[in-house]
Amino acid sequence: MSPLALPNDLKPPVLLAPMAGITDLPYRSLVARFGAGLVVSEMVASQELLSRRPGTREKAELGLGVEGTAVQIAGREAAPMAEAARIIADQGARIIDINMGCPAKKVTNGASGSALMKTPDHALRLIEAVVNAVDVPVTLKTRLGWDDEMLNAPMIAKRAEAAGIKMITIHGRTRCQFYKGRANWRAIARVKSAVQIPVIANGDIVSAGGARTALAHSGADGVMIGRGAQGKPWLLAEISASLYGTSVPTIPHGAAFAEMVLEHYEGMLRFYGTALGARVARKHLGWYMDTAGTPSDVRKALLTAPTPQDARRLIAHAMHLGADRVAA
Repeated sequence: MSPLALPNDLKPPVLLAPMAGITDLPYRSLVARFGAGLVVSEMVASQELLSRRPGTREKAELGLGVEGTAVQIAGREAAPMAEAARIIADQGARIIDINMGCPAKKVTNGASGSALMKTPDHALRLIEAVVNAVDVPVTLKTRLGWDDEMLNAPMIAKRAEAAGIKMITIHGRTRCQFYKGRANWRAIARVKSAVQIPVIANGDIVSAGGARTALAHSGADGVMIGRGAQGKPWLLAEISASLYGTSVPTIPHGAAFAEMVLEHYEGMLRFYGTALGARVARKHLGWYMDTAGTPSDVRKALLTAPTPQDARRLIAHAMHLGADRVAA
């Protein structure tokens, strides 16, 4: 595996995937604290950023002192994409990532996300506009293709490299697969063979063993972890330690696990405000309880807690009950 040829020198090459409604600043900060080569924001729609739609700028919020941060943008028009990239780079983003992989209908119906794989000439115009707009590295995240009849990721990757893209991440599924079936890590090898820039493998990587197999099958330069890190913010650091010999993270158990969850909860309340933060937190609390093996009655009580004060009280109880099951 070759080193990541980015000015930011991303090491170790174990990266946090952008996930809508999940990889906000509080969560990215927690993952980065355990250790990650790069954390990527949830997707920011360029038009919404420029129109100052409420909630959009928060998605790109970086946070002072958070190293190795990329912000992912999406769109279908070159000028708004370029202007959004400039705004985000001026805020301090170290890397701009372009979304060409989101399979959601509300995104693809707008000719954005993975729909751009159907119009590679247009996609390249967007890429060129963003690359020319900023001085920071620009990366690309996409899929194997639109469907099994259009597996054009190698061609798009080669053209993107020529346009100035510095790294490409491939989710090992087509858009039409959404998240069904298994990611095809071997198919990523065709992209790796087509370019000289680093290629990152993504999809279904939830353990060190899976990461090692994904690298072996794809020949990729690193891995990107998404859903596997839900409820386990230390997973990237754990995989990094196994594959690259970095420091082994201290995985919290018992009271330490409950304290970590409470700290994350408080961070969401501060970031979003009490009412919205409490709602956003529920998904994370559910994943933490999955990890801890919290009994169903306690789980229900926490997820339906009427006030943050009730939630705080229940977090310590809910996480501690099953904390001995937290995977090391």
